[in-house]
Amino acid sequence: MKKIIWVLSLFIIFGIYACKKPSEKTEVKKFLNGAGASFPYPLYANWANEYYKLTGVKINYQSIGSGGGIRQIIEKTVDFGASDMPLKPEEVESKKLLQFPTVVGAVVPVVNLPELKNFYLTLDGETLCGIYSGKITKWNDPKIKALNPGIELPDKSITSIYRADASGTTAIFTKYLTEVCKFWKDKIGYGTAVNWPVGIGAKGNEGVANYVKRTPYTIGYVEIVYAIQNKLSYVKLKNQSGNVVEPKEENIKEAILYGGFEPSKHFYTWLTNTPGKSAWPIVGATYILLSKDKEETNKEVVKFFDWAFREGEKIAEELTYTPLPDEIKEKIRNYWKKYKIY
Repeated sequence: MKKIIWVLSLFIIFGIYACKKPSEKTEVKKFLNGAGASFPYPLYANWANEYYKLTGVKINYQSIGSGGGIRQIIEKTVDFGASDMPLKPEEVESKKLLQFPTVVGAVVPVVNLPELKNFYLTLDGETLCGIYSGKITKWNDPKIKALNPGIELPDKSITSIYRADASGTTAIFTKYLTEVCKFWKDKIGYGTAVNWPVGIGAKGNEGVANYVKRTPYTIGYVEIVYAIQNKLSYVKLKNQSGNVVEPKEENIKEAILYGGFEPSKHFYTWLTNTPGKSAWPIVGATYILLSKDKEETNKEVVKFFDWAFREGEKIAEELTYTPLPDEIKEKIRNYWKKYKIY
């Protein structure tokens, strides 16, 4: 009799367990881990804070660079990765990932010239390439002087600062250099990390901004929010149309018009050196990467970014990011639906 009661008890226990299983699968996940690009970190941190207040879902995002974000989502050690360098469609497919953009931002060269604190230096693709390839070594080089007539430029050596970590900001910056400079295209190329001919490395947008801020006669490149937060002087640039432009919102939006952003290509595109009359020439979208194998978690990640698309535009604009146009957001939602995560 005791044996029969013991067996029946086991059946009851297993029955209860079996009944609980389906509800556990649909339970809302209250903690999501993400990692990657430092480019969108200020925005994702602000979005996450607001989302937590509304939903109780905590988004933990670590700014470790795009290379780290790509690696961690491939290794499935995070719920989502973030990269400013879009993966090519074939790479997204082969690694069983999904990829979509969230916002767009400007990468800006920043300088520390004590003599010219209230002046915006003007450069172009050729001079930037010359500086980062070590061919232009002084701030009063004739090529820089020609772009800044009537300005007394210091007879000081240039120290260029670059990202030491695998960086999507570097990918955007070096992609631009390959498009405006044959030497860079043939000898250096573009990517999250390259073999810099000269300069000093610093980690993260934060590291580059801090180095330039404290060291006179340096030049670096950062996402514009880091320039503003650190009160750094960014440069004006001559764009493909030959016009000298600033990284204003309307100039960034003009670059977006040439993006393409097709779901069939997992939204792979570049926004550098576009032909717009007023387009800022170093623009990039920042992307989220998901593992196809984590469907239930992906649904929770998508809820967060869908909320951000609907309710987070004001926060993005206050931090100088440019929200995606509504038509691109709808393409992204249809992409999510295709993969059954929305």
